[in-house]
Amino acid sequence: MNLNAGQNKERLMKVLLGPLQSEKTTLIGESGQYAFRVVGDAHKREIGRAVALMFEVEVAGVQVLNVKGKEKRVGKRIGRRQDWRKAYVRLKPGHTIDFGVGA
Repeated sequence: MNLNAGQNKERLMKVLLGPLQSEKTTLIGESGQYAFRVVGDAHKREIGRAVALMFEVEVAGVQVLNVKGKEKRVGKRIGRRQDWRKAYVRLKPGHTIDFGVGA
């Protein structure tokens, strides 16, 4: 059982690819929500556990959405950026995540 738990912890450490920083995420951050870029096969429960493990906070809810890659032109050719997955994580009252902004 410990071997499986170790593998699970390793998986949780790889679920979050990074925080998203934009005007929208700054506004929702004031209300206790944070946005993260996550791996494509992650599910809500896994994302919530990963945030709780990495930032030592309690998660109230998770919303996940798939972002379609944009079509881009390079000369005459039309290419496409990769699709990716985004997660909005809502924390329980009294919990915050500090990404080191303003340090």
